[in-house]
Amino acid sequence: MVFFSFSFPLQSYAYLCLSEQIHMDATLTLFINGDENAYRRIFNEFYSPLCEYASHYIGDMDAEEVVQELMVYLWENKTGLVIETSLKSYLFAATRNRCLNVLNKESRQQEVKHILYEKIKDRFEDPDFYLQDELTELISKTIHTLPDTYRETFALSRLEELTNAEIAELLDISVKTVEYRISQALKILRIQLRDYLPLLVNVL
Repeated sequence: MVFFSFSFPLQSYAYLCLSEQIHMDATLTLFINGDENAYRRIFNEFYSPLCEYASHYIGDMDAEEVVQELMVYLWENKTGLVIETSLKSYLFAATRNRCLNVLNKESRQQEVKHILYEKIKDRFEDPDFYLQDELTELISKTIHTLPDTYRETFALSRLEELTNAEIAELLDISVKTVEYRISQALKILRIQLRDYLPLLVNVL
């Protein structure tokens, strides 16, 4: 009877894994210290796998954009990076989180469009009037160009119809800050949507 020993291949595999980890740790150290060659090695090693991973959450084009933004973030914030796991685990977790943010943003945009549609539909005598969908899309896109704090406060006020006091409590800011953010958001929106102002009484 012949017995086969698998101890050597397993040991070899463990050695290779350890060697790769040591190599990547060294590369990460060089990268954090500003070594561009180390950054290129990280980019070449992980870019394609991360794009493929992200495409399971979002479309291919969005997936590539998410990974590109992550790689730019990585370089711009290299000196302040805190990686408590392996670099590989960090990158895949960061990619997943960014994909989930994209999905949440898309979901929120659809919610905003629905609210806007309901608010402006009565402004049109003909429910099939072609501008209705176009205008809803335009307002939604314009709102999403606002600075984050303005957009959040404006949406709570005009779309979810919370009072200034309720918004202040929810965001842990003063009522004066709420008023300022709303006024600035309105100023921007009224300029960008000035051709449609007569139709936007309920929104702006």
